Amino acid sequence: MPFDYVIVGAGSAGCVLANRLSENPNNKVCLIEAGPDDNSLFIRIPAGIIWLMRSNARNWRYYTVPQKALNNRQIYIPRGKTLGGSSAVNAMCYTRGHPWDYDHWEELGNPGWGYRDVLPLFKRSERYEPGADEFHGDRGNLNIAELRFRHPVSEGFVRAGVQAGHPATDDFNNATQEGVALYKVNQKDGERWGVARGYLHPALERDNLTVMTDTLAHRVVFDGKRATGVEVERRGRRQVIEAGQVILSGGAINSPQLLKLSGVGPREELAGHGIPLVHDLPGVGENLQDHPDVLVIHRNRRRDTLTMGSWELPFTGARALWQFFTQRQGQLTSNVAEAGGFIKSRPEEPRPDLQLHLTAAKLDNHGLNWLFSFGHGYSGHVCILRPKSRGTIGLADANPRSPALIDPRFLSHPDDMEGMVRGVKAMRQIMAQDALAPWRGEEIAPGSAVQSDEQIRDFLRRKCDNIYHPVGTCKMGVDDQAVVDPDLKVHGLEGLRVVDASIMPTLIGGNTNAPTVMIAEKAADKILAE
Repeated sequence: MPFDYVIVGAGSAGCVLANRLSENPNNKVCLIEAGPDDNSLFIRIPAGIIWLMRSNARNWRYYTVPQKALNNRQIYIPRGKTLGGSSAVNAMCYTRGHPWDYDHWEELGNPGWGYRDVLPLFKRSERYEPGADEFHGDRGNLNIAELRFRHPVSEGFVRAGVQAGHPATDDFNNATQEGVALYKVNQKDGERWGVARGYLHPALERDNLTVMTDTLAHRVVFDGKRATGVEVERRGRRQVIEAGQVILSGGAINSPQLLKLSGVGPREELAGHGIPLVHDLPGVGENLQDHPDVLVIHRNRRRDTLTMGSWELPFTGARALWQFFTQRQGQLTSNVAEAGGFIKSRPEEPRPDLQLHLTAAKLDNHGLNWLFSFGHGYSGHVCILRPKSRGTIGLADANPRSPALIDPRFLSHPDDMEGMVRGVKAMRQIMAQDALAPWRGEEIAPGSAVQSDEQIRDFLRRKCDNIYHPVGTCKMGVDDQAVVDPDLKVHGLEGLRVVDASIMPTLIGGNTNAPTVMIAEKAADKILAE
C-alpha cells in the first residue's frame, strides 16, 4: 500500500526523519537503505573504525576521479553503507562548525537557517553528558560523552597546542570554537552511539514504520512534475514503492546521482546517457565541497600508541579485549582521533580556519596501508575549514549500480593550497613543543628535507587527501544553481525533498555529522507543520 513518506537512505538524516515522521501514528513511513543492518560488532566497538574503513559490506568505498592538482591521484572516499550511514563508520567527533557558518547560509538567501534558528535544534538533538547549558541539551537522542580512554600522546598534543600559543578549551561548540582539546564523542557507556542507535532503533517497534535494508534505489518515479514513489531493487526483484512524498537522504554523493538517474539534472548530461528528462535543473551535482587533509607523522620513542604489528601486540590486544567486554573501558573505546583543535593559521583570520585531529598511530592512505602502520607513531591531521575549490558529482552511465564520477577538484583553487601550506607549518609548530618531547621521534612526513613553501606544496601534491566531509551537491538557495529551496523542496517539482549534507550551500567549519542531524530535525519540523 502507498506510504505517506518514503525516505531514501538510512544515514544520519534518514534515521532522524524516520523517527520524527513516524512519531505520529497516522503517518505511514518507509525507510530504504542500500546496505545491511548495523548489527556488526565493529560498529559497536569505537576502535572498530579501523576495520570499517576496509569493509566492503558497510562502506561504499568510493574513489574520486584523478585529481589534477594532486598529481592525478585518485582519492579514497569512505561512506557508510548501513543503518546509520556514515555515523556508523566515522570517528565519532562531535563538532558543529562556527556560528558564522549558519549566519552565512542565511545571508545567501536561506531565511530561518541562521545560528539563532539552528542552535535550538542542535540542543534538542543532544543528550550531552557533561550537562545542559546555553549551547547544549541533555534530553535528546544523540548521546555525547567524554572519551573513556585517552592515549597519553593525545593529552600531550593538547598541552603542546597550548605551548604553541593556542587557547585551551573544553567545548568546540561554543560561541568562539577556537582552541585545542580532547574531542567529545558520539558514544554511550563506552560504545559507539550513531544516529541509527539514537534515533532509528527506538522507533523500530512502531507499526507505521517500515525499514527495508539491502534495497537499492534505481530512480524516483514521477507523474508529470510530481514525485509519486521510488523504483527499487531488493533480492533481485524490482518494485515501485508508492508514497505521497519522496525524501532523498542518500548524502552528497548518492542523492545527486539518484536525481540524475531519475531525469532531474543538467539537460545535456542526462541526454548523453539516454535518460529521459523530467526537469532541467543544472545545479544537481555541482558545488561539491570537502575538507582536504594531510598528515604530519612522527615515530614514537615510546610504545604506548596503536600499532598493527609489534612483539607486544598479542598482550596489549588481549588486555584491550578483556577491558572492553568486561568493563567497556580501555583502548577499544578510543575513537582513534582523540585530540584536536580549531585554530587560526594567522592572526588576521576572523575565525578558526584550520581543524586538527591527532591520531595515536602511524597512518597512510586512511590506514589502508597496513604495513606503514607497523611500529609506534602518531599522526597529526590538518585541514582547511572553508575551501574555495568546487567540484562535481557526475554519472558514469545510466546504471544505478555504477559509482558516480566524484570530482572534488581538491586544491584547484590557489588559496586552498596556500591555506594547507600554512596548516602544515602550524601542525609542525605544535609537534615541536616540549610537551611532546617524551614521544617525539623522527618526522616521517613531510620529513626533515621538506622545509620551503615550494617543497611543502610538492608534499601536498603527493600526499594531500580528504577528511570525509562531502557536502553541497544539491545546494539550498534561490539562485540559478540551487537545487532545493529553504524548505528543502526540489525547485520546479512537487512531492520531492532532499534532506542531507548535500543541501549545505557552503561547507561548515567542522565535522559534518551533527549538522546533518540538525538539518533533518529542521526538515522534520517543516514537513510535519504541513
